[in-house]
Amino acid sequence: MMPPEEESPDGDRDSGLVLLHSPKSGSTRKQGCDPFAQTQRSKLQHRRARINQQINKEMRMRAGAENLFRATSNHKVKETVALELSYVNSNLQLLKEELEELNSSMDVYQNDSESISVPMIPLGLKETKELDLLVPLKDFISEHYGEEGVLFEKEIKEFMELRQAMRTPSRNEAGLELLMEYYNQLYFLDSRFFPPTKTLGVFFHWYDSLTGVPSHQRALAFEKGSVLFNLGALHTQIGARQDRASLPGLNQAIDAFQKAAGAFNYLKENFSNAPSLDMSAASLTMLVRLMVAQVQECVFEKMTLLRAQNDFLSRLQLAQEAARVEDVYSVVHQTMSQPHVKDYVPFSWTTMVHVKSEHFKALSHYFAAIALCDCPAPSDAELPEQEKAFLQFHVTMPEGPSLSVLLQDPEERRKLGKAHLKKAIMKHEEAMRIHGLCKILRKMDILQEVLSFAHKRSLSKYSEIDHEEDFFETGEAPDIHPKTHQKPEIKSPNFSQVKVTDLFHRLGPLSVFSAKNKWYPARRVHLMRGENGFGFTLRGDSPVLIAGVIPGGCAAEAGLKEGDYIISVNGKDCKWSKHAEVVQLLKSTGKEGVDIGVITLQGSECPKAVDRKAAVMSSGSGMLKSDKENSRKSLMNSKSASTLLVWSKKSKRSKKSTYSGVPFTAVGDNEAMY
Repeated sequence: MMPPEEESPDGDRDSGLVLLHSPKSGSTRKQGCDPFAQTQRSKLQHRRARINQQINKEMRMRAGAENLFRATSNHKVKETVALELSYVNSNLQLLKEELEELNSSMDVYQNDSESISVPMIPLGLKETKELDLLVPLKDFISEHYGEEGVLFEKEIKEFMELRQAMRTPSRNEAGLELLMEYYNQLYFLDSRFFPPTKTLGVFFHWYDSLTGVPSHQRALAFEKGSVLFNLGALHTQIGARQDRASLPGLNQAIDAFQKAAGAFNYLKENFSNAPSLDMSAASLTMLVRLMVAQVQECVFEKMTLLRAQNDFLSRLQLAQEAARVEDVYSVVHQTMSQPHVKDYVPFSWTTMVHVKSEHFKALSHYFAAIALCDCPAPSDAELPEQEKAFLQFHVTMPEGPSLSVLLQDPEERRKLGKAHLKKAIMKHEEAMRIHGLCKILRKMDILQEVLSFAHKRSLSKYSEIDHEEDFFETGEAPDIHPKTHQKPEIKSPNFSQVKVTDLFHRLGPLSVFSAKNKWYPARRVHLMRGENGFGFTLRGDSPVLIAGVIPGGCAAEAGLKEGDYIISVNGKDCKWSKHAEVVQLLKSTGKEGVDIGVITLQGSECPKAVDRKAAVMSSGSGMLKSDKENSRKSLMNSKSASTLLVWSKKSKRSKKSTYSGVPFTAVGDNEAMY
């Protein structure tokens, strides 16, 4: 059954995540949105992809022209190349402006509710090129694992289909799960196919979300980082589309922006030397602060919904919440104005943040004036509580009479309220002036409507409390101390939320069959059961380890060694077999004997011993290492996948083996001799 489709802001539909069921395996394959669906959001992504390709073409032309300009000594050629370079640079500037306008298309991502609310800033997704992994992975499987690469074509194609799907995620929970599923699969891809000393020879191409400049790297970490960036960007789009006129919509918006902040913050802390500007530390810091500010704005809107009562203390709290929003947006504006950031952040973003900073400062003074002018003077019983709140309300105490007189004298309250309204009107006008400087924001009717409404409301209130006989000069209202009742939380991605199964599990358990391990070619050994059995000790599961070999026994004569892993018994694959299953296969053999396939990890061999004691003691370290490898659990059996999904290729090892180096005749609890 198809999941419900997603409603897009313009009334079209983003096709939701499509689930295709394989009739043979019963497995479910995920797809992204229909790339040809003509929604407003998909049109934007198509335009983004086209601009990215044009920027890539122009940058190649510029690089070629610059190389020719440096290489030639012919004066006429230099003049021609210089002219060509000016054309190319002009084209790049036009494309940059077009992309900036695209990044400024905030209204497309907003909800289509009739309620009036200030637009939020969402991010567009990073675009990537298609990637063909069929040949590189088949070659690596043949070379490293000694398997026929053609036998794994199905798994490789399934991975490539998953990558293709995650390029166009739907703007809902299913789209987030798709990105997370692909990110989790990258852990297995890294472990299986990316050895620490060798590259796969595959380039991952991604376009900068803000500048459109292409970047490519061989490192899988670049692919991981780009997917994480898109995870955060998709959260911003989901947050922006919520109906913030309702409490559920506000809670969902807060959650989405907090998760976006968490994704960008996780990326900043775990990914360094980014090849693209949008993933640089400065850019990610700016994005984290922007998301936190948008969370704080939603918290203010939530307070206006929850605190419907018009008492004095509630209005003071609203004023302080607005001051807190102004405070965090001021920090974002300072971050966006830094020299190494302002060059690639859209001007409309910087202007929007500046407008919001002034707008919420005006609101803080407006609510302070409303608290003073519209609420009655406190009774003697209410006075202590109001005095306590008012002491912490202003950054500096207002000049004039004592606090108790100020709160109980209606005329003094009106004077201070008038001063707050005067400052609110000044800040409203400043917000409208800054808004008028940006051509893109001027087209945003809803923002103009919000600013105009707030300005007229303050003017109306000022006219209401202004008396003709007022001969005193209105003083300067002190700033309001910012305070919030709900501090934004940066929610890091929960990688264990989406469970995945290793697509390449047929290669064997990752504890042994991984890109970082090397082993000698597989050996097939024929064993005959002697009077004392086969003459070896087994330990562990998936795969079963030969923990000890009796000197002079059947196993030793056949060439089995301590540290060997059993991968087959009589042609049956035993890489994933449990200890008991392998034992049962061995016990079921008759007089004709048994064929055992084994591998030996390079570096885990034990030196030949002169006597039994020396053999055991010298093999202790080798067996210890093998047993540690053998005791590691795969991701699908782990309680928390997040511990394994880290940037570094070092995986956490289990605690040391309990093997104590005793002779093979003293079999431990977790060993059995056969």
